[in-house]
Amino acid sequence: MLLSLVVHTYSLRYWFPATVMLGTAPAYLLTWSFWRLLSAVLPTRLYHGIDDRIYSIYQSMVLFFFENYTGVEVVIYGNIPKSKENVVYLSNHQCTVDWIIADMLAIRQSALGHVRYVLKDGLKWLPLYGWYFSQHGGVYVKRSAKFDERAMRNKLLSQTKIGTPMYLVIFPEGTRYNPELKKVISDSQAFAHKEGLAVLNHILTPRMKAAHVAVDTMKGHLDAVYDVTVAYEGTVDVKGQRRAAPSMPEFLCKECPRVHVYFERLDVKEIPQETAFFRRWLHERFEIKDKLLSNFYDSDDPEKRHKFPGEGQRSPLSIKKTLPSLLFLGGLTLPMLLTESGRKLYINTWVYGTLAGWLWVNIRP
Repeated sequence: MLLSLVVHTYSLRYWFPATVMLGTAPAYLLTWSFWRLLSAVLPTRLYHGIDDRIYSIYQSMVLFFFENYTGVEVVIYGNIPKSKENVVYLSNHQCTVDWIIADMLAIRQSALGHVRYVLKDGLKWLPLYGWYFSQHGGVYVKRSAKFDERAMRNKLLSQTKIGTPMYLVIFPEGTRYNPELKKVISDSQAFAHKEGLAVLNHILTPRMKAAHVAVDTMKGHLDAVYDVTVAYEGTVDVKGQRRAAPSMPEFLCKECPRVHVYFERLDVKEIPQETAFFRRWLHERFEIKDKLLSNFYDSDDPEKRHKFPGEGQRSPLSIKKTLPSLLFLGGLTLPMLLTESGRKLYINTWVYGTLAGWLWVNIRP
C-alpha cells in the first residue's frame, strides 16, 4: 500500500503539469485562431507582433512548470545580451528538454515570443501543435537526400521580408545523443572519419545543411549566432559513466537538480558563407562543445567535473514572469469545461483542429 502511494505520488509530479499544458491547448488555439481571422484585414507586421505575444503567453506557462515548479537551478556561463536580437541558436541535442532550454534563455532576453524551431518533419503530425508551430514560423525539414533546401529558404524569406523577429532554434546533430545507443554514436564517428573530420565523443557529428541555409538566407536579417552547449547534472551512473539526459517526464519529476548552459555570442559577420568553409566552421564549433562536455563528464580534476570553465552564474526565473500566463490560460480553459456546449467545443477543437491542421501542414508546410 505504501509503495503504491509513493508510485502514484511520483507519477503525479508529471501528470499534473502535463495535463495542464495539454489541457489548455484548445483554448489557446481558439484564441490564436480568432486573432488570425481578425488580422486578415490588418497589416502583416501587426499580426506577427500579436502572434509573438500570444505564443509567449503559452511558453511562459510551460516555463512555469519546467523552472518554477521543478525548482531546477539554471547556471549560465557567459553573458546573454540584455537586448533582443535576430539570431540563429545552435545547440547540442540530447533530449526533448533541449527545446525548453532554448525557451529558458529566450525569456531572460524578453524574446520568448520570437522563438521558432527547425523541426524534424515527423513532428508536423503532433495534434494541434504540429500545425501551430508551422504557423508561428517553424520549419519542418527532412534528413539527408530528402532535405528540401528550397522550401526552407522560401519559408525563412517569407518571414524576413516582413521583418519578423527571429530566434531560430536548430540542433545540427539532427539525432539526440544518447550514450546508451552505441551504434548511433559509432555510425556518426565513422561518418566523421570518412569525411576527414575530427571524431567527437560526447556529441554527434553535426549536419550542416539546415544551419547553413538559415544563416545564408537570413544573413541580412541576423545579428548573431548563439552557440549554446547544455549539460544536465545528475546524468552520471554509479560507475561515473555518462548516462542518458532526462526526458520531459523525468525532468518534470524533478530528477535534474541543475542545468549548465555555456553561452557564446558569435557576430554573424564572422561566420563564413561559402558552403565548404561553413561546414568546417560548424564542425570546429562542435569540437569545442565536445571538449567542454568531455571536461564536464571526464575531467581528472574532481573540482572541474560537472561544471563548465569559467564562473557560472545562477539565473533564477521570477514566478512573476510565468504564473500570470498559467492563470490566464487556466481562466480561458475552465469555463469551457464547466458547460456542455463548452465541452463540446473543447473536444471538437482537439479532433477537427488536429485533422484540419494535418491537412494544412501537408499542403503548406
